[in-house]
Amino acid sequence: LQGKYHGNPMHIAVIISNCLREERRILAAASMPVQGPLEKSLQNSVVSERQRNVEHKASAIKNSGQMTDQDVKYLEDLQEEFDFRYKTIQTLEQSDKNTALIKQEMLALQAMLNTLDYKRKEVLSKIGCVIHEIDMLMSNMLTEELLDWKRRQQIACIGGPLHGGLDQLQNCFTLLAESLFQVRRQLEKLDELLTRLTYDGDPIPVQRPQLLEKVNFLLYNLFRNSFVVERQPCMPTHPQRPMVLKTLIQFTVKLRLLIKLPELNYQIRVKATIDNNRRFVLCGTHVKAMNMDESASGSLSVEFRHLQPKEMKSSSGSKGNEGPHMVTEELHSISFETQVCLYGLTINLETSSLPVVMISNVSQLPNAWASIIWYNLSTNDPQNLSFFSNPPAATLSQLLEVLSWQFSSYVGRGLNSEQLNMLAEKLMGQQVSYNDYQLSWAKFCKEHLPGKSFTFWVWLEAILDLIKKHILPLWIDGYIMGFVSKEKERILLKDKTPGTFLLRFSESNLGGITFTWVDQLENGDVTFHSVEPYNKGRLSALPFADILRDYKVIMADNVPENPLKYLYPDIPKDKAFGKHYSCQPNEVSKPSDGGGKGYVPSVFIPVSKILNDSSEPHSPSDLLPMSPSVYAVLREHLSPTVIETAV
Repeated sequence: LQGKYHGNPMHIAVIISNCLREERRILAAASMPVQGPLEKSLQNSVVSERQRNVEHKASAIKNSGQMTDQDVKYLEDLQEEFDFRYKTIQTLEQSDKNTALIKQEMLALQAMLNTLDYKRKEVLSKIGCVIHEIDMLMSNMLTEELLDWKRRQQIACIGGPLHGGLDQLQNCFTLLAESLFQVRRQLEKLDELLTRLTYDGDPIPVQRPQLLEKVNFLLYNLFRNSFVVERQPCMPTHPQRPMVLKTLIQFTVKLRLLIKLPELNYQIRVKATIDNNRRFVLCGTHVKAMNMDESASGSLSVEFRHLQPKEMKSSSGSKGNEGPHMVTEELHSISFETQVCLYGLTINLETSSLPVVMISNVSQLPNAWASIIWYNLSTNDPQNLSFFSNPPAATLSQLLEVLSWQFSSYVGRGLNSEQLNMLAEKLMGQQVSYNDYQLSWAKFCKEHLPGKSFTFWVWLEAILDLIKKHILPLWIDGYIMGFVSKEKERILLKDKTPGTFLLRFSESNLGGITFTWVDQLENGDVTFHSVEPYNKGRLSALPFADILRDYKVIMADNVPENPLKYLYPDIPKDKAFGKHYSCQPNEVSKPSDGGGKGYVPSVFIPVSKILNDSSEPHSPSDLLPMSPSVYAVLREHLSPTVIETAV
């Protein structure tokens, strides 16, 4: 590991990150009852069978070419024998022109010439068959496989299952390239034989030029299709947000030539550029040679690691859209070009990344990522830079699947059907079925939610950020129901034991999480209490698991107590969250243990006040942290050290 990655620690970090991401996705997928339509289509067993079939056919073609080599060698030997016997007859003719021996030799020579003509036609026919088989395989199955791989790469970029199959494609491309070069050598050998012997009706001068032209045409197409972007542009600081690039921040991108020939190692120099409108330029090393040493699989590839997009100044001297107002629906493309010179052929190659979105501030990243999601979900066109001039609607069932991928890839656990149903209701209202519902781009990312000052996507992205930074272990364990409406949570809790609670994300506050518990009044009526949502500011000061452990409620003159007993449906609170507690509750050291200065360590105790005379559900404002007016009551039951920070 040290020898291979000593000079490039970022490379092994990316590899490990991808492995961990796939492991999280597999674990998350195992907990999901049903695969979505997109993942089903990508994991169809027919795809794997088709890949094996293509590889088998490519191997069979290579074997046919090798057998034709033997035929060409036989033809060469036969012609050498013919040359020898022809020269022998010429020698005999000079000494005795009318002998029976000469006539006999002439008849044998004519028979040999007939055999030569037959073998030449046979070899040309076999070469034609090999060329036809390569053409059919390239035109049909191989092209389909390559397009399928590119589509799977698109889906993987927006959180879907990691794509594979590129090594198999490389085997097929390489086998076909080797076969075509083998055919070219056979045609060159036939041309060499032609210069030494030709005759009336010779098939070589008629058929060879056409066959050579077809071989060169297939080689051009094969090389052009083999030049692919193996890993799309991505900032190392945001590995789960590929194709979003920040100006003046380095990004990485990896190219690969699927034709792996030793003769090409370090012989192909790739140049990277961006767009053609001269608005952006690439800074850093933008010309590098492809080689087989950097890739773990030994593939012929090149990775650009130090490219930076820079926005050019306009003619007025100011930058176009630089700053917080850069358009996050404007698509750009990173292009790559190179030239292959091999065996007398010169082939110009070009390829491009999937569309990227440029940002100048990290605050633009959520909306930019929404654009990347929508584009790659809605189209398999790799270069539709005007896509957002009229963005198509997306099928809601597929969008929900992609949203679940955002959670499985970014925070390690996807969404179940109940959680997805809640998101569907939030997006489209109370419609029962959403399998064929078409959702517009505007409703997803531009229009505010009813009665709110933010869009659906901004709300969802804030939740992802909250989970990632503050409650990730609890989310991965599956203890956060999260996406459940207020109405649904009361239906779930009303028949449960008093003290049963659940955790859900706030629908009114961005990046907030709250908990609601059920209680029973003296008259037997059921009541519900929801605490004011905790946002990232409050969770930065106190871990959420500790909040659940230490939370207290004081009702009038009663002793403060923790109302949270069971996590829905009936899991004891400490059993669910015990391993995530940062320390033992109310653990207070003696002055001598608090450090050299003799201070007694303080602890935060989250406290809320509930009035006894209120039988109606409480609003969040009723459950704000403790006010000074009840400080005296607290002092009667808790030591000053424990409650110091609660007030």
